[in-house]
Formats: sequence, C-alpha cells, structure tokens
Amino acid sequence: MTRIALKNTTILAALLVSSLAVSGAEARHKEKMGTVIAGGRLASATLMTPDGKTVGSATVLEVSGGLRLTARIDGLSEGMHGAHVHTVGKCDAPDFASAGGHWNPGMSKHGSMNPSGPHTGDLPNLVVGKNSKGALGINLPGATFDGLMDADGSALVIHAGADDLVTDPSGNSGGRIACGVFVAK
Repeated sequence: MTRIALKNTTILAALLVSSLAVSGAEARHKEKMGTVIAGGRLASATLMTPDGKTVGSATVLEVSGGLRLTARIDGLSEGMHGAHVHTVGKCDAPDFASAGGHWNPGMSKHGSMNPSGPHTGDLPNLVVGKNSKGALGINLPGATFDGLMDADGSALVIHAGADDLVTDPSGNSGGRIACGVFVAK
C-alpha cells in the first residue's frame, strides 16, 4: 500500500471511530433526556409577574419515563431564582399563593440535595443573566402528564431568590415573583 493510501485509510478509520463515539454520545444523551413519546401530550404556560407583565414561557412534554420541562425567561432580575412546579393551576396576584405548594405526589422532602428528596416539582435554580434572560430544561423522572394536569391543574412558579436545594418545604427561595398555569395543547 502506498503512503498516501495508508494515510487516507488511517484518516477514514479515525473519522469512523469519531463518528461512532458521537453517535454513542447522542444516544446516551437522548436516553438521559427521554425519548419523545409518539403522540405525546404537551402543556404550556405563560409566566407573568404580579403586575401582569409577561416574563417567559414554559412547556412540558411527555417523554419516556416522565416529563420534560423547559422554560425561557426574559425580564427577571439577574441572579439565581428558585423554580418549582406547584400543585394548583392558579396564579392569583399579588403573591401567587393560590398555586399551592410544590407538586409532591411521592410525599418526599424538598430539594435534590436532601437525602429524603426531591419533590417531583423541584427544579434546578433558574439562572438569569445581566440581559434579564434565562433558560431551564430538566426531565422529571416518573412524573405523569395526568398527574400534572389533574382536576386542579398545576403551575410553574419562579421565586425571588436562589433555592438552597435542601430546606423543606421550599428551599428558602423567597417570595413568588412569576407564575404561569399549565394548559394542555
């Protein structure tokens, strides 16, 4: 074999190995994120402040093994904000107390760092940048669409401060500054 042919064969082999590695990583990512269920149901929420200003949106989609929640924020103060799915689909100003407590069908303690947690509705902190924008994406393993959209629905609530991810019942995340009711699409 000539030197050029050998070099080309080596390059092709390296590309094949790289391609397989990327394919494997994509498959693991899809598995971790949950595969979208054919005909899977979708719900969305428009997030508003107590004065009625729209500051973002969220969607929940059925995936294998649970639900995938994504949110996009534009218009909140810079910093980390606790974010949780709450048990009641009601967002009455000024304090959004009408949304009830965190969605917790398993009766767990609050927070991903709590040995007896987390609630199904516990989410990672939402990080909002200097441009007032932020995004959040997480799978909720074991969560069901029927549970989310039960008789009184559910809401996504954003809090004033960071969630400490351990203190029951709400991670010391402060007041409720934005809320959106999930509506099935």
